[in-house]
Amino acid sequence: MSQDKVSVSPLPVASNIVWHPHVLDRQQRETTNGHPALVIWFTGLSGSGKSTLAGALEQALFSRGIKTYLLDGDNLRHGLCSDLGFSDIDRRENIRRVGEVSKLMVDAGLVVLTAFISPNKTERQKIRDSMEAGQFIEVYVDTPLEICEARDPKGLYKKARAGELLNFTGIDAVYEAPEHPDIYLDGSQPMGSSIEKLLFVLKNDFLF
Repeated sequence: MSQDKVSVSPLPVASNIVWHPHVLDRQQRETTNGHPALVIWFTGLSGSGKSTLAGALEQALFSRGIKTYLLDGDNLRHGLCSDLGFSDIDRRENIRRVGEVSKLMVDAGLVVLTAFISPNKTERQKIRDSMEAGQFIEVYVDTPLEICEARDPKGLYKKARAGELLNFTGIDAVYEAPEHPDIYLDGSQPMGSSIEKLLFVLKNDFLF
């Protein structure tokens, strides 16, 4: 997580652009796929287990014939968001881009899983508001900071505590936890039980 990126500057808003409608729409793709399209948005601290859970859930859904795609925070920062650092403005732009990509994938009829710290509740709400009701499912992986630090798979907490990594969520940057997530997971519990809960809620309330 390099801190030497240049923050994104506001650019002039493009003009003379018109949304181009497609012959095929989301409803047709959903009918072909046999399930609704939506975004399952995992949020939580670094090391909370959200990426692992998102990956395991995608496998479980895929094995059930659900058309899926997983967007991971680090992966997108290798390409689409490689020009962004970790300032507040860059983090907001990072999440905005992810939201726009997610919307396109929903339009393609997919179940999109995302794994992002996404610390700002306002930015998460903006993505929810940009979609139709029921298309955005917020999954809060609530893992105590001490457990996240003990895991520290990338050594980021150690660097943050040593002052080598600034603006790190949970240490010197705020994480705004969801107050009313669509699905709440206790990140200290075994992954198997969390996946069972996810599948149960999705089956009964959203997907099947």
